[in-house]
Amino acid sequence: MITFFGFLVLLAGLAAIFFARLDKEGKAPALLSGIRKRYGHILIIAGISLMLMQYLFFFADRGFNYLLVSPTGRMSAVMEQGIKWRGFAKIDKWQKYIDVKVVSKETESDVDELEGVMSPVPIRFIDQVTANGHVSLRFQLPQDKHSFINLAVKYRTMSNLVNNTIIPTVREQLINTGYMFAAQNYISGEAQSFRQTFEEQLKDGTYAVNKLEVRDTIFNEIDMTDKQRTIKEIETSYRVEKILEGGIPKRIPHELSENNIIVSQVIVDKIDLEATFKQRLEAQRDESAKRQLEQQKIETAKAEQQRIVAQGERDKAAERVTQEKEQVKALIAIETKLKQEETNKKLAAIALETERLSAQTVKVKADADAYEIAKKVNAGITPEIKLKMELDRDIKVAAEIAKIKFPETMIIADGENGTPLESLIGAAMAKQLQSSKK
Repeated sequence: MITFFGFLVLLAGLAAIFFARLDKEGKAPALLSGIRKRYGHILIIAGISLMLMQYLFFFADRGFNYLLVSPTGRMSAVMEQGIKWRGFAKIDKWQKYIDVKVVSKETESDVDELEGVMSPVPIRFIDQVTANGHVSLRFQLPQDKHSFINLAVKYRTMSNLVNNTIIPTVREQLINTGYMFAAQNYISGEAQSFRQTFEEQLKDGTYAVNKLEVRDTIFNEIDMTDKQRTIKEIETSYRVEKILEGGIPKRIPHELSENNIIVSQVIVDKIDLEATFKQRLEAQRDESAKRQLEQQKIETAKAEQQRIVAQGERDKAAERVTQEKEQVKALIAIETKLKQEETNKKLAAIALETERLSAQTVKVKADADAYEIAKKVNAGITPEIKLKMELDRDIKVAAEIAKIKFPETMIIADGENGTPLESLIGAAMAKQLQSSKK
């Protein structure tokens, strides 16, 4: 547009010089009289400047790098946006960010916005399980001008860089990363480590590794009859170890690392494992679920057993406490009875001692009375006093006899009935008669 406008200005300048000459000769129309030749020269210079403007300057868009090759062959780079000096140099435009993605029926993407389109990458893990890898990546061209110029000269076009270098390198590093992991480990929690290793190899070069084979012998349970253990199976596994140089992993450079291409984003969208491995995983999952269920049943049975044992111990403890209480009650009763018996014995001993003392007192008093009576008799008691004493004695005897309870009826030998008192009186009178006869 500027060139066309400059061409028009140039034509206007030539026309101004032509009409200025006609005006000098007096042949110019009255409308165009007074035009000076210098006006034409100014317009010609302005037109030529406008026509050459696009070869002297250009506008650098955001998100692009530019390689400038001057007519003398000198190369320079423009990596910032804005109006820049060109100086008749040839310009090669390079996109600063490059998006590469695996596109398939299982992934969604806008192909028009991608610089590189890949098909799913076949991966073989170290345990011989195959899979298809789906990744999304973003790369950035070198940030320093020298590296960018070398890259632009080496690959010439963006298509050549993407299709012949970036995509093959991505495919190679993804395959190498799969070689460093086992599929079983990948699904068991090493997916993040897989992505990190893939990113590290893209950024700094491929890891140099050694493949190691590990054999694990699994034995059967010991046979208690012959005390022998047999081999059940031998499992073979593989492990990859990084080769170290001075404690640092050895790296093998590739095109991305050698050309200072920056890896700004790495996403592993999906690792689609082979169908047979998925079936094996499902079988393992079912077996694991059954095993867990059996273990839960065992744990439940153990808990039930422990609960029964605990209840038994609780009942035993309760019964033991009850029995101990009964024993304590019996012991307390026995101890109480023993103390009562001991107390009774002490009371009986005291009563016996009291009776003995009382008996001794009575005896002593009786002896004293007998002694007094004997002394009085020996001293000579008058018949009146003796008779009174005998009378008092008989009265006391009668009083004591009166206190005795006899049967109301008594049978005498001649068959006549009478009261016991009458019988005793009769017996007493008979005894007195006999005494008087003597």
